[in-house]
Amino acid sequence: MEYRTLNPATGELLKSFPSASDADVENALEKATTAHHGWREANFDQRAAVLQNAATILEDRAEDLARLMALEMGKPLYEGRAEAKKCAWVCRHYADKAEQYLAPSIAETDGSEAFVRYDPLGPILAIMPWNYPFWQVFRFAAPNLMAGNTGLLKHSPNTPQCGLIIAEILREAGAPEGVFQTLLISTTQAARVIADHRVRGVTLTGSTGAGRAVGALAGKYLKPSVLELGGSDPFIVLDDADVAEAAKTGVASRCLNSGQSCIAAKRFLIHRDVYDDFLEAFNAEMSARKMGDPMDEETKLGPMARDDLRDGLAQQVADSLGVGARATVGGQRPDGPGFYYPGTVLTDIPINAPANSEELFGPVASVFRVEDEEEVISLANGTPYGLGCSLWTKDIGRAKELIAKIDTGAVFVNGLVKSDPRIPFGGVKDSGYGRELGREGILEFCNQKTVWIK
Repeated sequence: MEYRTLNPATGELLKSFPSASDADVENALEKATTAHHGWREANFDQRAAVLQNAATILEDRAEDLARLMALEMGKPLYEGRAEAKKCAWVCRHYADKAEQYLAPSIAETDGSEAFVRYDPLGPILAIMPWNYPFWQVFRFAAPNLMAGNTGLLKHSPNTPQCGLIIAEILREAGAPEGVFQTLLISTTQAARVIADHRVRGVTLTGSTGAGRAVGALAGKYLKPSVLELGGSDPFIVLDDADVAEAAKTGVASRCLNSGQSCIAAKRFLIHRDVYDDFLEAFNAEMSARKMGDPMDEETKLGPMARDDLRDGLAQQVADSLGVGARATVGGQRPDGPGFYYPGTVLTDIPINAPANSEELFGPVASVFRVEDEEEVISLANGTPYGLGCSLWTKDIGRAKELIAKIDTGAVFVNGLVKSDPRIPFGGVKDSGYGRELGREGILEFCNQKTVWIK
């Protein structure tokens, strides 16, 4: 497997990196195992000092890190800065809260004392994607390092420099040797790492297909796993919603990271009474987003990360148009260098169109007119995915009644779906299982050890 930096704005190959040898992998596994023995004995203050130092480095270097993200996967600078600062936030959050999250839970039994303690498991492998090359890693690293685990990172082949600099940041922050390592390894090597007895768990953020493969392998070797996979998130606008705010937020959600986000709003389910007003506002907001070089401060929509991703999206749109869908904005692949695709709005979408049945991983919104709440729930739950849902209404009681019927890992009312260190994040159905973030996230790779004393 080749690791390389390919500039999505130009298509130019900038740098390539050799893959790790099997000897390199063995050395990393030994280091991670040895480091765990010492790291698990470090107290919370010692671990927190490393995370606080890492947060400071991330904040201080946010500009440079944003430029690296733009260079490797096309993220606009303003989004890259925000990502670096969010990584600092998750580091500080767990530095402050880990001791509280991991405090023993007292139980009442027939013993004189009983409680559950939460002990680290050991080295954990993280297989992470290119779309949020820092955030995806730090939301794994911060809780697991604070829990006393050690981390091994297999990053995406098109963001090698992001992966390598994360390990450098944590070393500079004071993490002992072997506590966190980046491995430039192949899929075959990653499978062997999962199988290795020294690795105690695996987490993956990626496609549903990758999740099935990793989950099956983890199950074969009896390793706990967390899988955060694809999504086709519904964005529901009811008849009493603030239409203007919903349209503005909907476009922002759909275009985050050039639409390459698992929790981006993808299917817009709009009540018939506000459909026309919403579509007019939505089209205007989408048309106004400036597409261009991610290094340009004015750019709000950068290129897609890879040419094959852009080609696949363009084909999904073409196939949808071919069976009767209509593009009210965009819908045409532009000429010229770089992997660009414009913000696009599709309406009148037939049931057999890819825009209805598949995840569109790019800045393309599928807009549907719905008749009533029954149809809303049917369409919202009518995909294999179940990651997030954005629900818009001024009646919170009405919202709470609908929330219980929506099959997703999260519902955000009158706001875009987002990850937040303070609350758990994850999905159901083909969107995966397990949780990251919050207290739930730090417990995923802990031994929940029952203690009974008489």
